[in-house]
This record gives sequence, structure tokens and C-alpha cells, in this order.
Amino acid sequence: MHQQITGTFTFARWDEKPVAGADGGARIAHASVTNDYAGGIEAKGTSCEYTIAYTSETTGTFVGYEFIEGTLDGRAGSFVMEQRGAFRADGGIDCACTVLPDSATGELTGLTGTGSYTAQGGRPTSPYTFDYALEG
Repeated sequence: MHQQITGTFTFARWDEKPVAGADGGARIAHASVTNDYAGGIEAKGTSCEYTIAYTSETTGTFVGYEFIEGTLDGRAGSFVMEQRGAFRADGGIDCACTVLPDSATGELTGLTGTGSYTAQGGRPTSPYTFDYALEG
């Protein structure tokens, strides 16, 4: 049975370091990010690692993995979320997320799901939606 939940997450920490390329132009960066989730997912201090490919000073795409440990709809456990998204010229961030197969533990074992968020630059808190199913 599929369920949909909503909530918000807040960037608690964003630590970005250049990897290659020129400031203001095409370049690659790595970001270590910590998020706090509220709502359908309750988790503090998640760990997320992003690789970002910028095509200008502020636009580009990213991929990353986030380890989330907490509760989902009141069930305790952890899972890994694969994220793919883009930084838009207007400062917005669009992201699609998918649960990494076989990554869930505890009461979340068998979790599958997809989600998304749209964040606005300069705002630390953003809404998310997440559609999921639990096998077994």
C-alpha cells in the first residue's frame, strides 16, 4: 500500500569545497550537508554528500546520497536517499529523490519510495513530499 507524507527540512549545515574548474564558470564542487526533517519524516542531523557540477556562478546540477536515521510515519529505522537535482538561475533548487534499494533498516526494512522538493535560495527551510511503500 502506497502512502504519501509531507513535511519540511532545514539545512543545518552546508560545507562546500571546490574540486576542479574556475570560479564563476564551469566547475565541480563537493558539499557535505546536514539536514533536520520534520513532519512525516522526523530526523535530526542527517548526513548528505553531494557532487555539484556548476555551469555558471549559480546554476548547475547535483547528485548525492543522504543517510536518514529517525522515523517515517512513526516507524523507526534508517535508509539512504539518492538525490538528483538542479540549481536554477532564479536561486531555486529542484530535487527528485529515490530510496536506495535494500538500504532501509529497523521498522523501515523493505522501504521503497520517491520524493521531491523545491527550495528557494536564502530560505533554510523547504517543504518536501514523499511517496512510499513498506514491503512485508
